[in-house]
Amino acid sequence: MEARKKRIILIGRSGCGKTTLCQYLNHEAIRYHKTQTIQIINNTMIDTPGEYLERTNLRGALMVTSADADLIVLVQDATENGTMFPPSYTSMFAKPAIGIVTKCDLATDAQIEYAKNYLTMAGAQQLFVTSSTEGSGFEPLLRYLDYD
Repeated sequence: MEARKKRIILIGRSGCGKTTLCQYLNHEAIRYHKTQTIQIINNTMIDTPGEYLERTNLRGALMVTSADADLIVLVQDATENGTMFPPSYTSMFAKPAIGIVTKCDLATDAQIEYAKNYLTMAGAQQLFVTSSTEGSGFEPLLRYLDYD
């Protein structure tokens, strides 16, 4: 019997790179489109609209949807000044959580460090720094997810 891949839920601000990350991990052409509703991709990824994190009255939908995930994935744009993730954010999910820093090709080293710190403070237990346009930083992530 083949082992089931981990089902992940991607949570992050609008435009942080969640959908692009899904496209990259699924070997699809990278094309931007705004995620309007929760999308389940290949039965292994749950892509969520950024508004679900940005609007406190919609955050409950992330809690409910996360019940179908094995792993919480916080996605932080390296070029963003600040974060939407409060300290210990992942503690409400009672599931393992990792953090992915996106757009590292557009950021300074200091911005990448800030993004990593935001994710650590939010409760990410392991961090990955990636660029979907350059295709960098994905090998360790793919190994961790058993997606390779």
